Amino acid sequence: MNKMIFERGSVGQIRIHVMPTTRFKTFAVSLYAGIPLARETVTATALTPFVLRRGTASYPETTQFREQLERLYGAGFGFDVYKRGSYQIVQFRMDTINDSFVQSEQLLLSQSFEFLGEVVTKPVTESNAFRSSYVASERENVRKKLEAIINDKMRYAAERCIEEMFRNDSYRLHPLGERSDLEQVTPESLYSAYQEWLKNTSLDLYVVGDTTLAEVEELVTRHFQLNRTASPGYKPEQVKLSNSEPRTVTEKLDVNQGKLNLGLRTDITYGDERYAAALLYNGILGSYPHSKLFVNVREKESLAYYAASRFDGHKGMIGIQSGIEIANYEKALDIIKAQLASLQVGEISEMEMTQTKAMIRNSLLEMQDSAFEMIAYDFNRILSGKDRPVEQLLSEVEQVQPADVVEAANTVRLDTIYFLTGQKEG
Repeated sequence: MNKMIFERGSVGQIRIHVMPTTRFKTFAVSLYAGIPLARETVTATALTPFVLRRGTASYPETTQFREQLERLYGAGFGFDVYKRGSYQIVQFRMDTINDSFVQSEQLLLSQSFEFLGEVVTKPVTESNAFRSSYVASERENVRKKLEAIINDKMRYAAERCIEEMFRNDSYRLHPLGERSDLEQVTPESLYSAYQEWLKNTSLDLYVVGDTTLAEVEELVTRHFQLNRTASPGYKPEQVKLSNSEPRTVTEKLDVNQGKLNLGLRTDITYGDERYAAALLYNGILGSYPHSKLFVNVREKESLAYYAASRFDGHKGMIGIQSGIEIANYEKALDIIKAQLASLQVGEISEMEMTQTKAMIRNSLLEMQDSAFEMIAYDFNRILSGKDRPVEQLLSEVEQVQPADVVEAANTVRLDTIYFLTGQKEG
């Protein structure tokens, strides 16, 4: 029962992944629903889970919805909307205590599936549309979340760099949608879009806890009755690099601190055999306190308030973010470029290799203590088509040599330089 592996099955075009284990005191349940990012659907898809969490056919009032969770011994329920590669993902989560720790007349896992199934498939409706008051309030909620990004200039600059870098690609879209589209969403149009989404989305349901694949399949059969004929699945990203010159975009707003962001491309993605080397490359470049960006841009030269990098292994994209004095733009850009060049020629110390491997290893091992982290890691397999257990990735990371990092570094192309500066000239 304590095998820490996922067993696979399917029911009604829902892929099922179950890890039977007694390690945890709760059942962790995640339902991933993914569709390709598209301008026509991104806003309605983002708004849908906000409305679904307001009420169901059995619990039409939000207070009743929350009270039912309390009756499930304070079960946790939540959702996220994000993008992975070229897909918009809605993830529903439930965290329910194991029946062995409470006295309940009905099995809590069964009640949790009944609740989650109803949230997703039996929302409260009015005249074949979503309840208008729920749509209006949640539309405003999403609008405020999108406006909050504009007010957070660090997030804003990161998003704007992606928008410019992927201006001809759906990846430019924010997973919460477009503010300009929100007012056009009606209870009727949203309900129609929800029905299409439910019919066409890729569904993966995960459970970690003291259960079996057979039990979960029976619960899905009972509580997720969907009119679906296919589950489209995911297509791994095919990255094509170009040798075009980097594009520079400067934007002026009322800011005192400049935001210098660089967008880089690599043809290494999660499914690539060089993925571990790319992880090391990004770690040495800018993910940790010992990384080159942190040490050389922030500490030695005092050019940045922050300087870091992030690798999207599903898109082949590396983003560099830094906050700088506006007058230091040219100097900061030069020294960031110097860090990229140093990796390409193999200026990598033993300490950088050792510490980066240790940080990656610690992160992967800590993940084993969280059911939801293990679920999230396994979902990479579904998105990429690459089965890479944690033990395998740990081994691959340990085997990476400096020459492998250099090889990864030389796949990286600077694509976009985005600078958010003040409205007044210095």
